[in-house]
Amino acid sequence: MTKHDDLVICRCEEVTYGQLLSTAHEHKCTARELKLRTRAGMGFCGGRTCRMAVDNIIESVIPNITQADIPLKYQPPIRPVTFGSVGEIK
Repeated sequence: MTKHDDLVICRCEEVTYGQLLSTAHEHKCTARELKLRTRAGMGFCGGRTCRMAVDNIIESVIPNITQADIPLKYQPPIRPVTFGSVGEIK
């Protein structure tokens, strides 16, 4: 166990670095599989805050993988709204 294992990588789903790393090592999984196994990147932000860290973990576990082989992408909200409509008082 390292001092970074408790570091929260995905704040939306509360997934830690240790969970991501151990899952990636145990299953030798792709970024998509790691996302499905841990829910990292599946929270409210859609992976905007944790995607780079998840990609870096995959790169450290699977040798000779390129960014093109890591198919994770950002997911936009279902219906974008303006700040004006959110703060509108009726």
